[in-house]
Amino acid sequence: MVNAILSKSWFPGSDRWFWLLQFGGWAGYALVNYIGSLMHEMRDIYGVVLILGAYTGLFLTLPLRYFYQRVWEWHPLLLMIVVILASYTIACLWAVIDNATYWEIYKFGFTPDSKLAYFKNNIAKFYIVLSWSGLYFGIKYYRMLQSEKQKALMASSMAHQAQLKMLRYQLNPHFLFNSLNAISTLILVKDTEIANKMVNRLSHFLRFSLDNDPIKKITLKKEVEALMLYLDIEKVRFDERLEIIVDVSDEAKKALVPSLLFQPLIENAIKYAIAKTEDQGVLSLIAYIEHGELKVRLCDNGPNAPEKPELLMRNAGVGLKNTRERLSALYGDDFSFRMTKNEPQGLCVEIVLPYETLESV
Repeated sequence: MVNAILSKSWFPGSDRWFWLLQFGGWAGYALVNYIGSLMHEMRDIYGVVLILGAYTGLFLTLPLRYFYQRVWEWHPLLLMIVVILASYTIACLWAVIDNATYWEIYKFGFTPDSKLAYFKNNIAKFYIVLSWSGLYFGIKYYRMLQSEKQKALMASSMAHQAQLKMLRYQLNPHFLFNSLNAISTLILVKDTEIANKMVNRLSHFLRFSLDNDPIKKITLKKEVEALMLYLDIEKVRFDERLEIIVDVSDEAKKALVPSLLFQPLIENAIKYAIAKTEDQGVLSLIAYIEHGELKVRLCDNGPNAPEKPELLMRNAGVGLKNTRERLSALYGDDFSFRMTKNEPQGLCVEIVLPYETLESV
């Protein structure tokens, strides 16, 4: 019966746990008080009073939950004061309703033995409501910590998976074949200087790929430098057909980003856009800081771009899907990843991340 009431269709997610603890906790409170009343040989009808008292406490604490959700991010000291005042207000209201219940059932209200009797009754109720508030915050903080731990574990797992996928990109036979073939051609035409530069760039890029832990973040400046190593290799392949535009503000260069974040996106652009264009292919990378966020825009001028690029996200390829999943694991909901149409032709990938620097972490 309880499972049916607390089913997913009724109370999704954490709501099920709240209602389970809410009903279970107040039922336990009524049971403990009822057992205590038996020891003092109270009248049977007193059990009804206890049940009504627990019922009142259950419903009076419900508004506290939604109130606490609104003030959750307040300063800790202010939050503590607000919690104490809210708990005492609910306790006073509870005491008034309890007194009315006594009057209706026993035909007498709460008769104080001294002037402090009402205050003591309120304080007793206050301790109960304050305990409820403490449990609420304690459980919520515990669940948040568990969620953060789970997110960290998920981020670690996703990052390692991303690393394996990145290495598959960087070390796949097609990529190495194109690079080595370009170097071989340079050697045949005795352009040894450029061939030597190509070998150096290839070795530096592969070394960067292997040395950088995808869990850790690097500055955007280093990320762009690694990306340029990769693009320099591709430029030899496409010769004059590939133009690269990089516009990164000085402030954005300090931003921390996951290592090798842009490489699979650029590789997708080269494979599906630049390689298919008969004219000069253009790849642009623009990054800047706005409203405390890092905004990055990667664009190409490839032909045959869909009218609604966002539809590509539904059937995203490995590169797009991997990047989006990696960002989700690292940032939760605190990021944006979307595709738009470039003008006059081509596609753009727009990424928005929190602005973090080495000084801020």
